[in-house]
Amino acid sequence: MKSDIEIARECKLDRIEKIAEKAGVAVEDIYPYGHHIAKVPLSYIDEEKIKKSNLILVTAISATKAGIGKTTVSIGLDLGLNKIGKKAMVVLREPSLGPCFGMKGGAAGGGYAQVLPMEKINLHFTGDFHAITSAHNMITALMDNYFYQRRKELPPLKEVLWKRVLDVNDRGLRRIIQSIGGQSNGVMGESGFDITPASEIMAILCLATDREDLRRRIENILLGYQYDGTPFTVKDLGIAGSICVLLEEALMPNLVQTTENTPAIVHGGPFANIAHGCNTILATKMGLSLADYVVTEAGFGADLGAEKFLDIKCRKAGLCPKLTVVVATCNGLKMHGGVEVDKIKEPNIEGLKKGFANLDKHVRNMQGFGQTVMVAFNRFANDTNEEIQCLIEHCEKELGVRCVVNDGFMRGGEGAKELAEAVVKEIETNPSKPLNFTYRDDETPQAKIEAVAKKIYGAGNVNFSDKAKKMLALVDKLGLSHYPVCVAKTQYSFSADPKAYGCPQGFDFDINDIVINRGAEFIVAIAGEMMRMPGLPKVPAANSIDIVDGNIVGLS
Repeated sequence: MKSDIEIARECKLDRIEKIAEKAGVAVEDIYPYGHHIAKVPLSYIDEEKIKKSNLILVTAISATKAGIGKTTVSIGLDLGLNKIGKKAMVVLREPSLGPCFGMKGGAAGGGYAQVLPMEKINLHFTGDFHAITSAHNMITALMDNYFYQRRKELPPLKEVLWKRVLDVNDRGLRRIIQSIGGQSNGVMGESGFDITPASEIMAILCLATDREDLRRRIENILLGYQYDGTPFTVKDLGIAGSICVLLEEALMPNLVQTTENTPAIVHGGPFANIAHGCNTILATKMGLSLADYVVTEAGFGADLGAEKFLDIKCRKAGLCPKLTVVVATCNGLKMHGGVEVDKIKEPNIEGLKKGFANLDKHVRNMQGFGQTVMVAFNRFANDTNEEIQCLIEHCEKELGVRCVVNDGFMRGGEGAKELAEAVVKEIETNPSKPLNFTYRDDETPQAKIEAVAKKIYGAGNVNFSDKAKKMLALVDKLGLSHYPVCVAKTQYSFSADPKAYGCPQGFDFDINDIVINRGAEFIVAIAGEMMRMPGLPKVPAANSIDIVDGNIVGLS
């Protein structure tokens, strides 16, 4: 089969004006970025239309290093819905250059279920990530300058929390010493970098409901503490306006198209293992305003992205999916069934069956939120009919949920028609229920973290380090205990151990640190050895990316 980029290049793209018309957006209102990309103004968000539309969440079993194909299934389902005559739109996150040039690759889908132009979407796109990087680092520079210029009359902060960000995987930037070489270069001290998707500015952009809310959240960003213990914020610097200026265009959702020339929105891009893993509220609401069915995805497995989508994003935005689709693959199930990674492409019914425990836990977790759940089997070329039938029977007999094969990767919308028809039928016959959140707003942050760890992950004990306990006390002192929690942990396991595949139960879950995201309005609990600046693998994807005869090759 042709590579993703070869398929993408062979697709004849419609001009963005035509895509806008299909979406119901007036051509004179869009902000074009070339011939095939545009931003759509926030005025197209219509709360009345949102209430009548159908939101579908796509999530997955615990990840493999090659992924499960959740984005491909999301796009395929959207194509299938359009194929059966529904006005549908897919709303996705933007890719990060870190994984694109690192190990996982891009995030524009795959095969014949992609969003296009995939090279631009996977690379610089409309500059949203660069705007977030610039805004974050502008705050750092202005804060450093504020205390440098007042160094004779004003002591520096007792503790600085705000670092820098860059959209690359670079372990060498995790901890640095800044401003060496003399006083004229600033105040020397320890600092570091996170990757841009982990920036609080990214989270703020994704959770902001309008321009005023964006400004309010930026003003509330906690930068550090003064010597008397008083919090020091962006509002104290008086620079929120300039940061909003940098984010003005980034706030507007991006309109693109699929491999079958249907409208798609791609906007925002936090990771789900170190952040909350969802596209922007504005993009989701834009999609719901423009289409009758909106397919969206949340990062990594349902224990990470879907939990945060429901407990954080839906809680704050007043959204509720009509249906959740859990994506599974034979390769992923066999890996979670104890089959060696280099042998998961070989037929192995027993290994497949042992991996069902991982799928079952994710499905029941989603049902615990009150969601109607379906399983989408993402077909790979090496899957056998016996394995596929075994999974379908398990879902229907043991879980009581429908399992449908998705062949969108190989056949686009035609290969996802059965899945689309099943999704529509489930939505029409099983009315959605109000969300049953994992925890209440009035519970303590410690209780919220324990609820996620025990109910969603299956932990037996949750242990908080002394540092984490100190931070939890500070959260309470600052009056922020009502915030939801965002657990940063490995995507490869329910536990904090990336090699604990399957469905571990009763394990110890260690919280090593707590980070207060006062602007984003959630508390980040860092579990295990999670780092907010990833490193590169031994052989990065960058080694295969090139330009040949004027065409980009190697992107996936």
